[in-house]
Amino acid sequence: MNPSTTLQDPQQDKASAPYEALSTRYEKMPYRSCGQSGLKLPVLSFGFWQHAFNRELVSDLCCHAFDHGLTHFDLANNYGPPPGIAEEQVGNVLANELSTHRDELIISTKAGYDMWPGPYGNFGSRKYLIASLDQSLKRLGLA
Repeated sequence: MNPSTTLQDPQQDKASAPYEALSTRYEKMPYRSCGQSGLKLPVLSFGFWQHAFNRELVSDLCCHAFDHGLTHFDLANNYGPPPGIAEEQVGNVLANELSTHRDELIISTKAGYDMWPGPYGNFGSRKYLIASLDQSLKRLGLA
C-alpha cells in the first residue's frame, strides 16, 4: 500500500467538509406573506428555547432545517441556560455553516425576562429593551 494513500474515517470527512445547502430547499416549503410588508415567511419556523445546547447538534439542526426550507429562526435573549447561550450557538452557525446564506434567513429575537441584576435587567423599559437587543445582536454575530 502506498503510504500517501491512507484510509480516512468517513466521520472525519463529514466534520471537515464545508456545509453545502440542498439546491431543492425551496421546492416543498410553502411561504406566506407577512402582512403587507412584502416579506414572506415559511409556514414553519425554527424556534429555540431553554435546553442544553451542543454546538454540533445546533449546527446539524439548523442546516437540516434550512435544507428543508425553514428560513426563519426564532430566539430570545434569555434562552439557555445560561441566558443567551441559544443566541450564541445560533450565532456560531450563522458565522460558519450558514454564512453564505445569511441573506436567505430571517432571524428574530425577543426580550422581556431577567437578564442581569438590578432594576434595568428585566421587563420592558426602553433602557432594558435597547440594551437587550444590542446584546442579542452581538451574541448572534449580527451587530
